[in-house]
Amino acid sequence: MNKKKLKFVDIFSGAGGLSCGLEQAGLECLLGVDCDKYAAQTFQKNHKKAKVFTGNIEDLTKASLNKLVDGQKIDAVVGGPPCQGFSTVGLGNPTDKRNSLFMHFVRIVKILNPSFIVIENVTGLVAKKNEKTLLAIFNQFRKLGYNLDIKILSSQNFGVPEIRRRTIIIGTKLNIEPQFPIPTHDTTTKKGKYIPPVTIGEAFSNLATRTGKLLNHDIESAKVKNKIDEQRLKRVPEGKGIRYKKDEDSYLPSRLKFKVDWETLPEGRFRQTKYQRLDRKKPGPTIMTHRHGYFHPVENRYLTQREAAKCQSFPNNFEFLGPISSQWRQIGNAVPPLLGKAIGKALLKMLKNKGPKASLELHHKKKKTDVIRQRRKEAFNYRSSASQ
Repeated sequence: MNKKKLKFVDIFSGAGGLSCGLEQAGLECLLGVDCDKYAAQTFQKNHKKAKVFTGNIEDLTKASLNKLVDGQKIDAVVGGPPCQGFSTVGLGNPTDKRNSLFMHFVRIVKILNPSFIVIENVTGLVAKKNEKTLLAIFNQFRKLGYNLDIKILSSQNFGVPEIRRRTIIIGTKLNIEPQFPIPTHDTTTKKGKYIPPVTIGEAFSNLATRTGKLLNHDIESAKVKNKIDEQRLKRVPEGKGIRYKKDEDSYLPSRLKFKVDWETLPEGRFRQTKYQRLDRKKPGPTIMTHRHGYFHPVENRYLTQREAAKCQSFPNNFEFLGPISSQWRQIGNAVPPLLGKAIGKALLKMLKNKGPKASLELHHKKKKTDVIRQRRKEAFNYRSSASQ
């Protein structure tokens, strides 16, 4: 079994960041499923050997699913199903479409009966208000024979030049506790050596494919069109932005200052930092689904899609299709491939039965609640992931 590639399908796949990473770890993607036509086109472009189902997941029947995977044994079902809104009281709010979408993920797992499941979501999933949601998720998969665990993973701990924290749920039917990847960057080894994170400067040093092409890197479309914005941006140093009055006073002359009464703003600040330049000596902040959040470290423009994708650790030959707005949405919603690669290696480690044997204790409600509450503490301790 260890000699063949572990086969998986990706549900709610988006552009395929998770799939890209899992394939880098040596797994094989057979199918991507998403309702966004442009994301599905991008997935197909970059996963040429995989099939793609574009449309509503409720239309993916058992017969069509088995046909798409050609009857092959599926080792893992992965993806980012909507989870919030799901609860132990019935199905939470029955009018909340997210409940039915999550149950379709469960339905597909039930049909394919994989050895592993991987679910990714925002860190807010471990918030106290979502505790019933998580208990319900544990219960749903326990009924199918899966032992689940949950952790908050931070992307810069795995070589991604971006700080992005995600809730990761790993489940397995093997007689072994779910394994999570061990940090390789921005962490201290057992021998006391600190391994720094990959920086924006390192990431941006090479954006071209092996043949020298620059994909999704249109500088013209990344220009700042508004002249006032451009003049303000020119005054902001690398790694800095304007959020407080002291920032405005430090960087802008009187003629370029904002016409705001700082004392009347909530907490005396802008809700979001304006003209935020990335810092080449650090990993970047979480890339969002639009280009207007961050600016190039030294050039007076927005990031290109290629640069945003590089922050997310997409390889240079991964091409995004569709309108520019869709490309940004695909990039901002993606799981960083190198995080996916680390998760893939953890699955392969479990496949070799390396790790502690499974304990039924994790199935008990009290134990699950304790685990969820511990993960909640970790979610808001921004150094915890590097020491795990």
